[in-house]
Amino acid sequence: MNETQDLASLHEQPGWGAVIKTVHLFVFDLTSNTTVSSPAPPNKWLVLATLAFGTFMATLDSSIVNIALPTIRRELDAGDSVEWVVLSYLLTTTSTLLIMGKLSDWLGRRRMYITGFIIFVIGSLLCGLAWNSASLIGFRVVQGLGASMIFAIGPAIISDTFTPAERGQALGLMGAIVAAGSSTGPVVGGLLLGKFGWSSIFFVNVPIGIIAIWRASVVLPVSPKLPRQPFDLVGAGLFLVGVTTLLTGLDFGPEPEYGWGNPLVLGLLSMGAVLLAGFFVWENRTPMPMLQLSLFRVRPYTSAILAAWLGFVAAGGNLFIIPFFLQQLLGFTPQMAGLVLLAGPLTLSIVAPIGGYLSSRVSTRWLASTGLVITALGYFSFSFLRADWVWTDVVWRSSLVSLGFALFQSPNSSSALNAAPLAQRGVASSMIAFMRNMGLVMGIAVSAAIWYNTRNQYALTHSIDPTSPAAQLIGMRYVYWAMTCLVLLAAVISFSRGKLIPDAPQPKDVGEGLTTMAG
Repeated sequence: MNETQDLASLHEQPGWGAVIKTVHLFVFDLTSNTTVSSPAPPNKWLVLATLAFGTFMATLDSSIVNIALPTIRRELDAGDSVEWVVLSYLLTTTSTLLIMGKLSDWLGRRRMYITGFIIFVIGSLLCGLAWNSASLIGFRVVQGLGASMIFAIGPAIISDTFTPAERGQALGLMGAIVAAGSSTGPVVGGLLLGKFGWSSIFFVNVPIGIIAIWRASVVLPVSPKLPRQPFDLVGAGLFLVGVTTLLTGLDFGPEPEYGWGNPLVLGLLSMGAVLLAGFFVWENRTPMPMLQLSLFRVRPYTSAILAAWLGFVAAGGNLFIIPFFLQQLLGFTPQMAGLVLLAGPLTLSIVAPIGGYLSSRVSTRWLASTGLVITALGYFSFSFLRADWVWTDVVWRSSLVSLGFALFQSPNSSSALNAAPLAQRGVASSMIAFMRNMGLVMGIAVSAAIWYNTRNQYALTHSIDPTSPAAQLIGMRYVYWAMTCLVLLAAVISFSRGKLIPDAPQPKDVGEGLTTMAG
């Protein structure tokens, strides 16, 4: 008797048919694009809470690993390769965001989100079991793939679930969760590291992640799904390799052992630029592109993502410079510096929901642009930094920067998603996440280049040591002047966005899945 006959006979036996049907329905429902628990529409705030839980975990993991790097380096004998524990995760997440967003438009966002969480949890388990630095780096790639799905698809599910008037408030709450995850990571990581060792920072994701997967399978609604089309493998390959090589070059450039003139760095940057240029050329010519370039002809959307990119370039520069200022020039301990740096995320977590609430009541172009102007004032106030500052001088400036950025970020993201056509919302959502990650990486590279070059030039002109406080301060001031200009340019772009067109009604063949229930 073959396997099909065996299975058929089991169906006929009392009890076995029900068991097999139950198992089949459970496995199918966990990742399917339908909801079987109830015919009633899902509670949108439960959906938001479920997504917030996933975002918090992925954001926490991004920041929790940094504090464990010295321990990992020592216990796994990783040497300088330990930086790839962070870099492999960042490269994987950033380079696959657009691909995950496109796949979610075709396969359904619910299924992709739950699959991403499963991959993230498996990757976390494998990272905790890693036996050397190479295995840990490889498993971080797996973890990054899962995180990419979570980051790319979460905002699109919010956009599907909430009306245009409510999206700003929902995204504002998500912004608070991101800030909470970023600020909590070093604290939680330090506690786990001291009590249970470095592997615990990965193992902690497993039980929490399993609960999150179960909740997502129960709560998340069905999402619109496009008809199946051939996947743009050429475009995906050009984008993946192009972004990876460009980001690697940007990461290596500021390093003293490489430098911007190093042939390897120049080769990586050139290859990345050529491949990405080839990506846009290909997308413009292929009949089934991964990224519809017509999306960038929607002015409110393009203005929003450009303003976000410039804002995150400045944020990346600040994240790079301020720890050096606190520890090298003010002489703060790492613990004291960490407490001072909490001012920014805490302010962001408080103000982001307020910005989201105001976005449905105040014009986005005014609210987001005003937020950027406040952020620019914060960066400009940092350009007066001195070696005799006390902690309060840093706290109020960091709070001012975060206050403005919180007023900008939620309304801006809501505006971008409201402007994106429904059929491209997954890719539009992932593009926002991509611009954030790319901006942060480029901000670190640009700020390092400005800081080192101006510091060295000043030291050479005045015949002093480049590491002297005077030379260091001059270089840092130039960085903050540059960031002020970038954010003011972002404010101009944000203010120039056009008027949003209300969401069009969903076509029946695309949106009918929203009310279809299985079971």
